[in-house]
Amino acid sequence: MKKNRNIWRRVKVFSALTILLGSVGISSCNKEFANKLPEPYENDTLNINDGSKRVLYIILDGVKGNVVESIAPETLTLLTDRSIFTYDGLADDHRNQISLPTAWTNMMTGLDYTVSGVTGSDFSGFNNETSPSIFTRVKSEKKNVQTASFSTSAAFTDHLAIDATKKQTFANDVEVKNATIQELSSGTSSLVVAHLHAAELAANNDYTVENEAYVSAIHTIDQQIKEIMNALVNRSTFAKENWLVVVSSSKGGGVSGGASGSNIFDDPSRNAYIAFYNPKFNPQEFSKPDVSALPYVGTTPKYVGANNNATMDDPNVGNFGSDQNATIRFNIRWDYGGTYYPSFLTKRAAFNPGVVGWTFFNEGPTFGLNFSQTGQGNTQRLHTRAIADGKWHNITAVFYKEGNTRYVKVFCDGIPAPAGPLNITNVGNINTTSPLRLGSIGDANVNCMINDLAIYNVALPDAEVIAKSRVTPLTAENDPYHDNLVGYWPANEVTTDNKLYDITGKSAPFSLKGSINWTSFADISPNISPAISPAAFRAVPNTVDIPTMIYSWMNITVPQQWGLMGKYYVPSINLPRD
Repeated sequence: MKKNRNIWRRVKVFSALTILLGSVGISSCNKEFANKLPEPYENDTLNINDGSKRVLYIILDGVKGNVVESIAPETLTLLTDRSIFTYDGLADDHRNQISLPTAWTNMMTGLDYTVSGVTGSDFSGFNNETSPSIFTRVKSEKKNVQTASFSTSAAFTDHLAIDATKKQTFANDVEVKNATIQELSSGTSSLVVAHLHAAELAANNDYTVENEAYVSAIHTIDQQIKEIMNALVNRSTFAKENWLVVVSSSKGGGVSGGASGSNIFDDPSRNAYIAFYNPKFNPQEFSKPDVSALPYVGTTPKYVGANNNATMDDPNVGNFGSDQNATIRFNIRWDYGGTYYPSFLTKRAAFNPGVVGWTFFNEGPTFGLNFSQTGQGNTQRLHTRAIADGKWHNITAVFYKEGNTRYVKVFCDGIPAPAGPLNITNVGNINTTSPLRLGSIGDANVNCMINDLAIYNVALPDAEVIAKSRVTPLTAENDPYHDNLVGYWPANEVTTDNKLYDITGKSAPFSLKGSINWTSFADISPNISPAISPAAFRAVPNTVDIPTMIYSWMNITVPQQWGLMGKYYVPSINLPRD
């Protein structure tokens, strides 16, 4: 019964559209929309490019896309049946705090804040001549076209609708809805913008489905859109016109902004519902990619067999004395399987009792960090987390003092060794002239790749180790302790001189010794989160795309010098059979 009710609603709400489609819906085939740029469409039986092409643009402040998907309001959901749409859209692909003026400017100019200069709670820095709104562009390019803007924000009207033929600011959304219906019923505008703000007010900083007032406001807006759509399809001239309906959040809501390299899809303030509707469109949903499943990709040396290693040219690197605070972290993929006691990252001459220094070593499927001193046995901390599984892992060791006692903590993938910190006070001074080495120091049971090696001159806090265990590469933006690096060797680019270079410029390189193969990898690991490509955030519609879509629909050629940042989404449409 629910399905039948939805069908009835669709017919009732969009009955005029159904009649207009007629035989198209009965006998049709899918063809791709021909004019990726606004060029004449040959043999245009459905008037795709005729002069009657018009745009209704409905802006929703504070309406999060994932909330719309969750509560499924009637009209916004029905629109997706004939839309290019997303519940994962973005107000922009930046990590700064976003404001309403910034969001409005993005979606009305096709330019983000880096060009428009709008970053705060007002329009200071905005220049409509250098960042023209869609009203300004349409006025310039379509001399006889009428436009209309109805908003509850005087700032929106005064800055972004200054060149609209008709522009009005109202006290509430009901008045905006009524003015929009009046314009659609009896006006002649080819571009109508309706700006609805009530959801932003109702949220009161709680943009979740648990906020009943917020959800109720979205449902109210949905019914207002239903009334607007009914007014559109009941226009006396509707059958002779071709409307693109754009419904888009300006922004979502919640804590805004994030650190460099963070996942913008996790920023709730940027989460947007965006739909480009036309009754001829086939539905096309764009969902966010799973950035947690991005492969860790690169090329790095592979250390296989005895004495094949990378040896540090400066023997002082990795000497932590008897009281120095320090942190060492690296990524490793162990491909040999579970074996016992081969060293794989070492600052000592040999893995024997009484040999000064330290070494990371395999302990069956797991690993440990071992220390020794002249005349002493071995002091070590084992970790219980398996690394001999052919997957990338992050290992971190933190050296620190509490009073006169010196400790080391060992982490794997952000998880501390269950036995806790290891007291290494009695080991004393662990400096040695034996160089730091990656790979084998004699044991043949080594088969691994090691990269992203970083050494700090401070003991990183536990919270930082845990939070950043998956992060790669390290940058000044995502690493608050970047200035404390003694050296950082990503080891991710093939070198012709068999060197691994420190990219901070503070330390010497490693020299590859023995038989070393540079090996390419592209692995999905639950333990490593590589930097997210900016392209991932443009895999779904962004609000900056909307002006590009509008100009194309209205046959306005977009020259390169406009510098628009938007992307064009090609509709799939229904055309009659020959």
